[in-house]
Amino acid sequence: MTTNPKRTATAAIAVAVAVLVIDQLSKFWIKTHFYLGEDFEVLPFFHIRFIENNGMAFGMEFGSKLLLTAFRIVLVGFLIWYLRRLIRLGRAPMRYIVAVSLVAAGAFGNIIDCVFYGEIFNNPYPPEVASLVPFGHGYGTWFHGLVVDMLYFPLFSFQWPDWLPFVGGRTFSFFDPVFNIADSAITVGMALIIIFFSKYLGRYYYSEAVDADGNKIENAENKNADK
Repeated sequence: MTTNPKRTATAAIAVAVAVLVIDQLSKFWIKTHFYLGEDFEVLPFFHIRFIENNGMAFGMEFGSKLLLTAFRIVLVGFLIWYLRRLIRLGRAPMRYIVAVSLVAAGAFGNIIDCVFYGEIFNNPYPPEVASLVPFGHGYGTWFHGLVVDMLYFPLFSFQWPDWLPFVGGRTFSFFDPVFNIADSAITVGMALIIIFFSKYLGRYYYSEAVDADGNKIENAENKNADK
């Protein structure tokens, strides 16, 4: 059973655009209405807390900022190519393609921050809030912008007993990382793929050179070249 390429492409684009619009609107609003480090309690277990980071999901730090941005751009390029193959062949279900679209859109949303935010925002000291500035007059340069995070869920916390080694007397809290809509899209998309759609990761679903049993189809490369 194959899927309709036009319907699938429309769904994938709609999901990606929705994620990007919500992600960027929320970041622009936080950036221009909260000062860095400001925290607003919506509910005891849900806060709006404005922080910035170099670009890893959930505020994690890893290696060079420029290398991280370049890696993310390459990853999104691959995912776009992969989505086009999936949609054109029509072998994978729409729900799997939507899950991949969530991951691609989330990664692209954080790329926008990294590439452009340093050029279009200033970065004043708290309690002043940032504002848009003429392009090229921001706090950073191309590919060196900081990713905006704001969603914080301190669900519960407790103190370890003093007699425990290493952690005794310390406070444990869950969930500490602050994240954004793009991170959420990546996490949801990856969870769906791992839990429900891992069987669609096979080459059959994106390559005409393999049949449903995983066997190589002779002359498939020549047929592709003729198209």
